[in-house]
Amino acid sequence: MNDFYNLKLIINKELSAQRLDKALTKSLDNYSRTHIKTLIISGNVLKDGKKIEDPSYITKENENFSVNIFIKQKDKHQPENIDLKIIYEDEDLIVVNKPPNLVMHPAPGNENGTLVNALLHYTKNNLSNLDNNSRPGIVHRLDKDTSGLLVVAKNNAVHLKLAEQFKDHSITRKYKAIVWGTPNNQKIEGYIERNKKNRKKMSLNKKGLGKYSKTDLKLEKQFGIASLVNCILYTGRTHQIRLHLTSINSPLVGDKIYGRSKINQFGKNKETFNKFMILKNFDRQALHAYHLGFEHPVSKKRMNFDVELPPDIKNLLNLIVKY
Repeated sequence: MNDFYNLKLIINKELSAQRLDKALTKSLDNYSRTHIKTLIISGNVLKDGKKIEDPSYITKENENFSVNIFIKQKDKHQPENIDLKIIYEDEDLIVVNKPPNLVMHPAPGNENGTLVNALLHYTKNNLSNLDNNSRPGIVHRLDKDTSGLLVVAKNNAVHLKLAEQFKDHSITRKYKAIVWGTPNNQKIEGYIERNKKNRKKMSLNKKGLGKYSKTDLKLEKQFGIASLVNCILYTGRTHQIRLHLTSINSPLVGDKIYGRSKINQFGKNKETFNKFMILKNFDRQALHAYHLGFEHPVSKKRMNFDVELPPDIKNLLNLIVKY
């Protein structure tokens, strides 16, 4: 459980008719506007007992606010000397090519050996420390089994500006995936919410429940019972690509959670059975974030990065062509 202390504030005439982040910064000594904005976005500011997560909210006289100030925990995670593939680095951020089978940050069951542990060692603890320092530097995530590009923030101001780009979908993210079957070029849309029966899974629906999601799917190559596809994200919801691919009966090869019931149909043809077994035994989800584009929060320059497919996916492609 996080330790924090609570500050209460009543908006007076001087603090009224202002942006909430500005009003709180004026009234709370020793806290920067960036820090206050972080507290608001992360749900630690309440108005009349209810969370308010919009820093641009215009205050009104006599409104009651409650602010939870977290007590900073130093050295929460330990630096570890783990190899990193750094694609780009400056004083504000790092772009890293994450390998497969690397967990993003420490959590119960994975307390070490994560990307965060590696980054702490590499940067000598020079990372953003939002979220009570529980995920230093981490602006967005990839699943453990997904490889590819990530941007990491070295300070809180850059972290917030990058987070805003993810929120307004101005970040460009493209993935290559090997999927079962032969999907058509299409746009896949729906709403993603937490699965009511299994909290580790997400569910896709058309009823407006959860968060809106959209993926542009393009077929690149077809290999009989499987295909190489290009996925362009318009939104970045949890498990979005995996759910979207499963919804069109072309689940991601190697996905251990979604679409498993749809796979055996591809193993019925004796002529493609060897190919089927190669694909079925691939030991991680065949998904790679090959492109990342964003505006640099400081220089304002548009930056675009691309990386090749990792060796295991390249090898899988060679095998299914051969057999």
